[in-house]
Amino acid sequence: MPVPMPMERKQAAYSNLDERYAIQGKKYQGQQYSHIYFTRLHHMRNLLHAHVPSWKPQLPVTTVLGLEEGKDCIIVGTLYKHMKLKPSILDEYSKERSAIPLVKPHNFMHPDDHLILEDESGRVTLAGAIPPAAFVTGVVVALHGKETSAGNFLVEDVLEAGLPPQTALSSADEDKYVVFVSGLSVGSGTFNPLQFQLLIDHITGHLGDENEQTIASNIVRVVVAGNSVHISPRFVNGQTVASKDQSRIAEPIKELDIMLTQLVASLPVDIMPGCHDPANFSLPQQPLHRCLFSGASTYNTFSSCSNPHQFELDSVQFLGTSGQNIDDLYKYSDAKDKLEFMERTLRWRHLAPTAPNSLGCYPYTDKDPFLVESCPHVYFVGNQDKYETRLLEGSTAYKTLYVV
Repeated sequence: MPVPMPMERKQAAYSNLDERYAIQGKKYQGQQYSHIYFTRLHHMRNLLHAHVPSWKPQLPVTTVLGLEEGKDCIIVGTLYKHMKLKPSILDEYSKERSAIPLVKPHNFMHPDDHLILEDESGRVTLAGAIPPAAFVTGVVVALHGKETSAGNFLVEDVLEAGLPPQTALSSADEDKYVVFVSGLSVGSGTFNPLQFQLLIDHITGHLGDENEQTIASNIVRVVVAGNSVHISPRFVNGQTVASKDQSRIAEPIKELDIMLTQLVASLPVDIMPGCHDPANFSLPQQPLHRCLFSGASTYNTFSSCSNPHQFELDSVQFLGTSGQNIDDLYKYSDAKDKLEFMERTLRWRHLAPTAPNSLGCYPYTDKDPFLVESCPHVYFVGNQDKYETRLLEGSTAYKTLYVV
């Protein structure tokens, strides 16, 4: 009986591009969030001003303070969405005195919601052709319209920044695959070790016939996109943990490490933190500490990465998050599916426009790291209800959206 030839796993040149999300050496010194909004507005306004001549060349660009009643013009600013059902810390303090029960819906949309545009000179309430349901606080847009006698700005047209430029994608001469997995929740009641072990065996080539093993040999990287472990809430409620329970906290992480060690022995693995992982809560989440993975971290194929995570494989640009940015858009705006939310973030050129308003983020003073300056070839988001993909075609290039 002939001995089967050993299969060699394909390789891909990898570059980690997470430097912009690192906050090492930074120290919180009471800085306010106004800086990040100012930086965002300054950057996006320059982009939008460059598009105005080809959009409405005959119209003047003015500020909110410079509006004149009945005169057509263009204003550029940051949107603020006034929402009747938006949670407020004041409501938490007053709930015992209120006769009206607090509403806790999964989506805080209300028919009375309205938009306000703000720049350095002032703010103005918007009306007309700009649906509040499609926008969120933090998006920078250019608006064509006129001021009404009531002091509102009647919008006739909206200009978004649009898809950012994208580097040309060279044609590939062979197939290579990247595996995205998220929401493993090791340690939860829904976690099935057998299913995860079957996935590992498939990726590492220990399952299936020769054809399936050939496909597995084309997998060049695994990306674990957040929520990898589940730690019981009773251990993270701020109370002192009893000594007998301390080892139980580490059990899910140890089990995950055992599983990851099998993977990194065969191929490179990137692991990102999620909202339920032992990492900082606000974005950008910093890489999970390597000491949590005593087994996997001994391999040079193991990479603990930030959330968001940006990298390059054989000149293909990847960008993705563990899902917090899209989940927050779902709470405060409306779309037909999660892929539409993803597309909007690309057209707004911002990964997390609701940060810091309703999504926690670090109070940067000199930059906004969530600005999308180059359009990725693959854009992925983890921890969603179902797997979907869509190919987004721009004017000169193609972009692929992934939801895991």
